[in-house]
Amino acid sequence: MERGNQTGNFVLLGFTDDPDLQSLLFGFFLSMYLVTVTGNLLIILAVISDSHLHTPMYFLLSNLSLADIGFTSTTIPKALRNIHTHSKGITFAGCVSQVYFFLLFGCQDNLLLTVMAYDRFVAICHPLHYMDIMNPQLCLLMALGSLLVSVLGALPGPLTILRLSFCTNIEIPHFFCDLPAVLKLACSDTLISHIVLYSETIVLSLFPLTGILFSYSQIFSSILRISSDRGKYKAFSTCGSHLLVVSLFYGTGLGVYQSSVATQSSRIALMASVMYTMVTPMLNPFIYSLRNRDIKVALGRVLSKMVPLGERINAHLL
Repeated sequence: MERGNQTGNFVLLGFTDDPDLQSLLFGFFLSMYLVTVTGNLLIILAVISDSHLHTPMYFLLSNLSLADIGFTSTTIPKALRNIHTHSKGITFAGCVSQVYFFLLFGCQDNLLLTVMAYDRFVAICHPLHYMDIMNPQLCLLMALGSLLVSVLGALPGPLTILRLSFCTNIEIPHFFCDLPAVLKLACSDTLISHIVLYSETIVLSLFPLTGILFSYSQIFSSILRISSDRGKYKAFSTCGSHLLVVSLFYGTGLGVYQSSVATQSSRIALMASVMYTMVTPMLNPFIYSLRNRDIKVALGRVLSKMVPLGERINAHLL
């Protein structure tokens, strides 16, 4: 791509050129993607089908699962296609689109985790007023607000790419179009782009994280005031799954940032990104289903309905 030309292709270098390793990576990534999509879809189906789960916490959880499906679908299918076809190219439009949707779903994850932290704060610190505060209208408003803020908040990133000129060296040492990696390829001045990137990170990541930390500081303060150990355990168990997901999401995200800052090795940053973009969305359904009895019961009902349906379909085909 010559300077000022935005009609060519970028090259995603990916992980390796070794055919044997590529086959192994293809099977590994495909398995992770299928598990992620299936697990999160089961969570959504469980919440929809079970009336006992029609509560604010599970409504927000189903939105988080939907965002996780979108988050992984932004990067993994393209990476799988490139490995399968032995192609590394991605069009300029495709790269910009990938940056946008990656930021959109990542931002939505941040905001939904913040809203879920507020839900746990109200449930533990103001239990008598929980249903009045977390009414269906407020839950729907917070979910739609998270989506709207994400749609608008993700725009500055790709817009900064559109104003840049790129030189002939357009190789991205990544398996997807990561915004910082794309900015490094620009020939034109990227000062404004980096200011936009850092501002976006502060507004869409640090502010939600501050809200989560504040909510849990109030939660822990309330739990410590409970006299009985049984009461403390019960109160903490209601937010244990969410706290684990928050720790995993921000822990891996900060790990990617720390690795990119602390080392020049693109290989280390690449492996760290796998944790952030693939492993975390895959583990979320397991965390909630293994630590939550209501989810396990609802998933059991969904699966029990799916098995007879499959048997009836097979019988009809035969």
